[in-house]
Amino acid sequence: MRGRAQGDDFWAWRDVMLGHARGLTPDTVRTDYEATYREMKAAGYTAVGEFHYVGLPEANAAVEAAAAAGIELVLLLSAYGRGGLERFRQASVADYLSQVEELGAAGARVGLAPHSVRACPADWLEEIGRYAEREGLVLHVHADEQPKEIEECLAEHGVRPIELLARTGCLGPRTTIVHGTHANDAELALLADADARICVCPLTEANLGDGFLPVARVWEHGIPLCIGSDSNVRLDPLEELRELEGIARRQELRRNVIPVPDLLEIGSGEGAKALGLEEWPGIEADLSHPSLAGVAPDEVEAALVFGCGADLFV
Repeated sequence: MRGRAQGDDFWAWRDVMLGHARGLTPDTVRTDYEATYREMKAAGYTAVGEFHYVGLPEANAAVEAAAAAGIELVLLLSAYGRGGLERFRQASVADYLSQVEELGAAGARVGLAPHSVRACPADWLEEIGRYAEREGLVLHVHADEQPKEIEECLAEHGVRPIELLARTGCLGPRTTIVHGTHANDAELALLADADARICVCPLTEANLGDGFLPVARVWEHGIPLCIGSDSNVRLDPLEELRELEGIARRQELRRNVIPVPDLLEIGSGEGAKALGLEEWPGIEADLSHPSLAGVAPDEVEAALVFGCGADLFV
């Protein structure tokens, strides 16, 4: 799908994505995911949280692909109670949790991923929240990416998505909200109180027309951030970090909203924490790269974020 026009809004893009997902098989997952993971590793990603939608055999193929590519993988198996494609959905929340356990028993590092409040009824969220707490697993969930999603949640539940996640026990220190683009101050306060984090995907959010995360307000609430490659428009963690700070600067009309060392931590340690990883492989930058020509040693970190691309990683 990379580089294609894909329709006029998020929902049109989603239709194209669903059409592509229909045709995936374990063999195509094994081949295409390995190629993607190798591209990610070359771009400086050494660990990936695979938010996996398309079935248990394909999940096992994704684990094999990551091993072949030499990248650390946490398999975030998506829970889908309704909507989407039939192949995304489990028969019950108990069926979903049994799939997670089967993957873990086979040796995969796993996390929980109720796809969204659109895809998971409240009773599913409650059971998944309890399971995550009991088993000490990370929990990733899309929330507040699109205004329509918020409107539907208000109509069904009388609260906004992050408020529903709090009500159903899905917010905690191992929770990562994916996007959070349209979270309001009350929801940000809930995230801060729960020690939850946000995975922001600036290049994807720009490509899909999602909007802008309120970066400075998130930062002022003390909510940890990490970055996701998400829809894979481009694979470049430095560009993700640059766009994140660029959004903040344009919103606040000032520079250095998030300090450079914190931006680099968002791109490394905070991502590892979101996946429950205590250690992960490192990556080296080629300090002789032309992008760093003439840069003073004490300015290299800033130059990495604001003047370089992933091609300098070795």
